[in-house]
Parts: sequence; structure tokens; C-alpha cells
Amino acid sequence: MQGGTGTGGGKPEFSQAFQRDFETLLKWRRDVRRFRTDPLPEGVLDHLLALADLAPSVGNSQPWRIVIVDSPEKRASIVATFETENEAAARRYDEDAAQRYRQLKLAGLKEAPVHLAVFCDGEPAQGHGLGRATMPETLAYSTVSMIHTFWLAARAEGVGVGWVSILDPNAVGKILKVDVGWRLVAYLCVGFPEEEHIDPELERAQWQARSPLETRLFRR
Repeated sequence: MQGGTGTGGGKPEFSQAFQRDFETLLKWRRDVRRFRTDPLPEGVLDHLLALADLAPSVGNSQPWRIVIVDSPEKRASIVATFETENEAAARRYDEDAAQRYRQLKLAGLKEAPVHLAVFCDGEPAQGHGLGRATMPETLAYSTVSMIHTFWLAARAEGVGVGWVSILDPNAVGKILKVDVGWRLVAYLCVGFPEEEHIDPELERAQWQARSPLETRLFRR
């Protein structure tokens, strides 16, 4: 079979070409901070979210709660809390590192046409608690799995995603007026990249290079 999955519930067979393309997709999955401002075509975001919703979750609980932030006022408030936290982060470094930090572009909040705030419901009724009694953090892990699925689906269609973590989660929750039981996992900027790079931006800026897998691989 060429390409993806079979029909009739049979075992899928993935061609070598598909496997090579998948490896390329993983290599090109970059955290985008520089976006074009033009909107996504009609239906693209809905399609990507539907694919992301196929992600696995503990107990089949699907604990992710996704807020599409369209309000200019709410976006401005998000930008303000980012700027406050970003400056606080810079002050944690010594003078030289702080100067380098301030030169980094760490978010595309003002340019990205789509903002998604992704929360984890800490007590979802769905799943009946299966699998999380001893490790409740698996709800958040499941939400991250959904985010990564969304990221790969987006990248496959030429759409970029940037994860903004320099935010006060409580402030974001209050700005968006979400349920108090929801915990912010990610704030995502989504849109077409202004430029394409296979290497991470932090590596190009000489902030931090990737390290070999062997340094993180252990046997017991």
C-alpha cells in the first residue's frame, strides 16, 4: 500500500516514502516565533483541531479544554502579562546573559492570527478516574500529547505553532474567565511562518544547542 492507512479496520501499512516524510516532519517541527499576519484559510483550524482530538489520553478522558482567543482586548491583556513575566525572567540572569536574553524573540503574540489557550481539566468526569489515581499528572501529560499531535498536523500543512510559556497561568485563567478547575498547559500562537528553518531558533541565536541522545539515555 502506498502512503497511509488501510480500510475496513485492517492493519495499516506505511510505505518507506511515508516513513521518510514522517522523519522530515519531525525534523521540521519548529517552535515558530515569527509569523505572517494573514489569516488561515477557512476550515484549516477546525481540521487541525479535529486531528489533534485524536490524541491518546489517560482513561480516554480527553481532559484538554481549548479556548480560541479572538478578542483584541483579551489578546492585549495576554501580551501585557507576557511582557511583565518576560522582563522578570530577564532579571534572573546576570548582566551579560540578561542582555542576550532580551535580544531573543520568544513569542509571536502580536503577529500570529490565531491564539489558542490550552487548559487541562483537573477533574474530568469522562474516563471515570481510570489510570490517574496514583499519577494524576497524567491528565496534563495527555493534554501535552494533544498539543504535540496538533503541532505535527499543523506543520504537515505548512502552518506554524509557537508555545508561549512565559506567562502567569493564573493571570491567563482570569483574563479568559475559565473554570477554576482548569489549569493552563500551553498558550499557542498559530499561523503561517514568516521564515522557515530546520534548526531551532535558540540554537541559531547561540543560546542553547541540542545535545546527543546518548547524554539522556540510560540502562538499568
